[in-house]
Amino acid sequence: MLYNHECALDERTRALRDRAIAGLGRCCGQGPQVIARAPGRLEVLGGHTDYNEGFVLAVATEQATAIAATPREDRLVRAWTDCDESEADFDTERLDEGPWGRWWDYLAGVIRELHSEACSPGGADVAIVSDLPIAGGVSSSAAIEVASAIAFSTLAGCAVEPEALALLCQRAENEYVGMKCGIMDQFASVFGRAGHAMWLDCRTRERRLVPMNSDKARFVVCDTNKPRELVESAYNERREQCERAAAILGARALRDVDAQKLAANAELLDGTLLRRARHVVSENARVQAGVRALEAGDMPLLGELLSASHVSLRDDYEVSCAELEAMRDAALAAPGCLGARLMGAGFGGCVLALVEATAVDGFAAQVGRRYEAETNLTPDIFATAPADGAGLIPRESEEEL
Repeated sequence: MLYNHECALDERTRALRDRAIAGLGRCCGQGPQVIARAPGRLEVLGGHTDYNEGFVLAVATEQATAIAATPREDRLVRAWTDCDESEADFDTERLDEGPWGRWWDYLAGVIRELHSEACSPGGADVAIVSDLPIAGGVSSSAAIEVASAIAFSTLAGCAVEPEALALLCQRAENEYVGMKCGIMDQFASVFGRAGHAMWLDCRTRERRLVPMNSDKARFVVCDTNKPRELVESAYNERREQCERAAAILGARALRDVDAQKLAANAELLDGTLLRRARHVVSENARVQAGVRALEAGDMPLLGELLSASHVSLRDDYEVSCAELEAMRDAALAAPGCLGARLMGAGFGGCVLALVEATAVDGFAAQVGRRYEAETNLTPDIFATAPADGAGLIPRESEEEL
């Protein structure tokens, strides 16, 4: 069957839809045949565990990317994004000329992977709009991949099951864009559900939705607005280090190593590999503890786990930076903060804070002032809640029917 999950038309989704329709009209003089939406994700726990075949705990965000698209008679994809008001075009029959190191690589990579699945989208005019931070650690890349995969496969009339679609998008990022990410981002974007976190076994792809049994705390995203430099090379380096550590320990992946085994064989690893392995092993344990905390509605415990995750990512995985530390310090100093950690690949991007619901407004104002005073960077700080995963947005005419 076609990927046919339909998004609820709340106020935020309506606004994204209207922006996408207007953008397609301005750039291409067309109305959309299809509009697709895909959310970003919050990595609650599970930093760098997914490509180690471990466990993650993630939620889909209320913030999302929307793509309005209509078919062309040729094989050209002409695309526009409101992120920087730039345009691009490429031939779907000449994808080997890329990647180009620009945002449209995500579109081209998805189309190439659709071709490998015997789905052959033709040309299309495309407008992309988003209210997600770009390159901020909330997986704007997965959002554009998933939204474009839904849009292009729908235009082509192809049957793509949700899990196959998520895996296709991961391959596009791994093999075309060149970022060797795991499956967490795409799975959270596809399978997220309002009011729930998603626990995911990244080896077996087993997943379950974990209800958030408390309305006493909210997730707040604190975007440092520090450009992330050398993230791709450092990310791929960390992955290679983890693979070497697992091989030395006689394991398929670090997911198969527990704290006892690591301690017993620590002398086999040099200092760097030991630190990398220690982070992954301890982070897998924190994911499982985080599930129990969510189920019990124990938000203070979840906050402690977030803070412990950050320390491990900073000290053992070495993916923090001065701006992330300044943001986290500001968050922890603000009233109502239960815990905070960096999200995503690191070296910039966002800090995720767990904040008492009654303190969110004051938290954002205080953290913003302190961070800007220390770094001369103006942050973007916003609260979000677990939201539904990707789907199609009805066009205005369909809504009226």
